[in-house]
Amino acid sequence: MGLPNGVHHLALNTGDMKAQVDFFTEVLGAELKALYWMHGTNGYFHGFLELNEHSYIAFVQAPAGAVEASNPPVPEKASLNHVAFNVGSEEKLLAMRDRIRSHGIVVVGPLDHGFCKSIYFGGPEGLRLELSTNDEGIDERAWIDPEVVAKCGMTEADVARYKTPAAYRDQGGKVAQPPLRPDKPHPMWRGDVLNRVLKMTDEEVTRTMSETTPPVNVAPRRAPAMAK
Repeated sequence: MGLPNGVHHLALNTGDMKAQVDFFTEVLGAELKALYWMHGTNGYFHGFLELNEHSYIAFVQAPAGAVEASNPPVPEKASLNHVAFNVGSEEKLLAMRDRIRSHGIVVVGPLDHGFCKSIYFGGPEGLRLELSTNDEGIDERAWIDPEVVAKCGMTEADVARYKTPAAYRDQGGKVAQPPLRPDKPHPMWRGDVLNRVLKMTDEEVTRTMSETTPPVNVAPRRAPAMAK
């Protein structure tokens, strides 16, 4: 049975592909591997940033006013487009297609996207789901389209930087908290809670905001006995 073994790619909607690629390459160190016109759409483009050869963060940008054929309109930014889970081979991909169909759920594919093969289906509450497999990573030489690069307002120097982000020297957790700025992304907290958090040291945040007690009290697991 070819059960999913991780997330192949998490695809998010964006209204600014360049800003997202800037952030995920410079701040998080991911590498740009693909930027191209999205298959089967009219004017959408797709970007893939590599976490490892089988796991990516992806972005989908729609042309202004675009509506997918299936409707409703695709949100412009900061929302989930779809999730693709990874399986280890095409054989396992087909095994999962059988499993999903055996539950009465429609599955489309596999479709061959050149760097991966995928099947498509839906989940509860309108989730858009995909299962994907690829033998090796994406060859950025083939999958970064100069036309889409220009469409995103990127230069050749930008692309070189995105493909090979600058190395970062670890500072052992000693970098001080910067001031909160309106031109920088903000964390998940807002208002008074965020103001209170920003007045704490990192050690205070860990000590006062952590919660390690599980909901069920159980005895610790015993280590397996060593074979004699």
